[in-house]
Amino acid sequence: MRLKSYVCGQWHEGGREATLLRDATTGAVIAEASTEGIDFQRVLAHAREVGGPALRALTFHQRAAIIKSLARFLTERKDEFYTLSYATGATKSDSWIDIDGGIGTLFVYASKGMRELPDSRVYVDGAPEMLSKSGTFVGQHICTPLEGAAVHINAFNFPVWGMLEKLAPTLLAGVPAIVKPATATSFLTECVVRRIVESGLLPEGALQLVCGSAGDLFDHLSCQDVVAFTGSASTANALRTHPSIVAKSVRFTAETDSLNSSILGPDAAPGTPEFDLFVREVVREMTVKAGQKCTAIRKALVPAAACEAVVEALRASLGKIVVGDPRLEQVRMGPVVSLAQRREVREQVARLQREAQLVHGGDGAFEIAGADSDKGAFIPPTLLLCRDTASATAVHEVEAFGPVSTVIPYRDMDEAIALARRGGGSLVSSVFTADDAAAAHLVLGLAPFHGRILVVNRSCAKESTGHGSPLPHLVHGGPGRAGGGEEMGGIRGVLHYMQRTAVQGTPDTIVAVTGRWMRGAKPRDPGVHPFRKPFHDLAIGDTFFSAEREVTLEDIERFAELSGDRFYAHMSEADAARNPLFGGRVAHGYFLVSAAAGLFVDPAYGPVLANYGIDGLRFLKPVKPGDRIKVRLTVKEKSLRPTQGYGEVRWDTEITNQNAEPVAQYDVLTMVSERAIP
Repeated sequence: MRLKSYVCGQWHEGGREATLLRDATTGAVIAEASTEGIDFQRVLAHAREVGGPALRALTFHQRAAIIKSLARFLTERKDEFYTLSYATGATKSDSWIDIDGGIGTLFVYASKGMRELPDSRVYVDGAPEMLSKSGTFVGQHICTPLEGAAVHINAFNFPVWGMLEKLAPTLLAGVPAIVKPATATSFLTECVVRRIVESGLLPEGALQLVCGSAGDLFDHLSCQDVVAFTGSASTANALRTHPSIVAKSVRFTAETDSLNSSILGPDAAPGTPEFDLFVREVVREMTVKAGQKCTAIRKALVPAAACEAVVEALRASLGKIVVGDPRLEQVRMGPVVSLAQRREVREQVARLQREAQLVHGGDGAFEIAGADSDKGAFIPPTLLLCRDTASATAVHEVEAFGPVSTVIPYRDMDEAIALARRGGGSLVSSVFTADDAAAAHLVLGLAPFHGRILVVNRSCAKESTGHGSPLPHLVHGGPGRAGGGEEMGGIRGVLHYMQRTAVQGTPDTIVAVTGRWMRGAKPRDPGVHPFRKPFHDLAIGDTFFSAEREVTLEDIERFAELSGDRFYAHMSEADAARNPLFGGRVAHGYFLVSAAAGLFVDPAYGPVLANYGIDGLRFLKPVKPGDRIKVRLTVKEKSLRPTQGYGEVRWDTEITNQNAEPVAQYDVLTMVSERAIP
């Protein structure tokens, strides 16, 4: 089949000059791709002028709802993707990581968008900054979507996950994407994009697909565009220095080569659960996706005393791996993506062998299940052993992007750290130890050179997601050789596609900009008690001022009896007087919160369905017997749950004493009915 690009709202078939795409197992030509005839300046304009405005018109919650619907839609059609994925060389379990992993990332970002972002088009970054004595001049950081396009350049090893893990935070941010998958496996990406387009869930222009060369796309980038790249360090460096990137300060994030290490702790001797877990993880990372993972374990660092035992255990486990046609049920590892990739891996292994001993695999003949070794891009799991830790360089510089790993012995933990750091910056490292002190030592030594560190012991192993699994909740990236960028990381990943701006002005101006009330802004008279108003009738700034209540010694003692909290500051005048913070008996802080609720709650049945928490509670000044308190309750922020029939309302709450001094501040969180309650 001839692959098509989806650009400017239509499918485009390239010209005759096309790249052939082959089945990794059989070598048969299955598709061809060409971008000849595409006007890339127009593609960018379509994203900026059509897709961008449509996405920015939606709130974070509306975008999250679309992403969730998209995840459900793709889940219902994933069998088609699995069938096509075999042609990339992936086994069914490999495809699960790619396809279900990618769809799962959509679900996670949809959930995070609903839970962690406001039902708004503006993200408020941090607390207000007080810039004046009287509070009339303040500052607030906000984040708004960039008004360009996100250009996603993806690698061949994860044609589905690689697209969706970038696409989810981009769409949630409100930025349209132009996806350029690696050509070798773009037939699977194109299939997924076809289904996305057919779903009609995304606004037009929110997603475009380029199958084949990116042409002169980079020549037309602007300061509002973003480039997110995954691939080799050499390609990243060439793109990073493109004249348009440099001249226009185009945001460029990269996830590139990475010589990742896994460290067996000094305590994890043969026979311990951690030893067995380490061996299992190294084997898994060598063979999943035929080792074609940017997070795969390339260096297995082990205590010198355990080196021979580790090598023998790895050889025994690797000898059980069935290599062959990934369509066969018994096959554990398929081919690498292409014959060209096989040649490259073999060349890299030859370089490693100049300073490391081959202990398993290599170029010799090996059994292949259900496939022809001449036509398929097969490589056996290949294990090396490097004893010369002092002078070896290739093991720290050469990434054989296939089922290849090198065992390296170390004398002590500091040497293990040094050996891992010689990779020049990595995406991930893992540590297998039951000694938490050793784990802490290793983690702190590894952290400056790694984007993620996994610590595994017998307690967490069953639930651990593994060395090579980036999670949407956590950053995926690393310093130095690994590219110096970050992807995902929860909401951090969304903010990559947004502009952070410091806004200065009066509190009322900041409220108008952000849609979030702040202290110092003018309160709004709701006309009735705000607990009588349904969600849609509540306005930001609606404020209730309570009557006063005197706090008595009897109140304090009754609360102590009820709660069981008889801390001396509440119960003993003599001991409380010795306390430099109080100088006498004071009311319980939690009594003040309870008493405040009694002052502001309207008890009759109404739109307020539940109080589900308090955020940011701070006790600012002691309250003593005889003090009088009152409460201000203000609608700070609203977030509708349209399918639930209610919304979440955050109330800025302040308790003051008879001198108008704040004694406590916090946010009350409630669920409020969407409809009026008779």
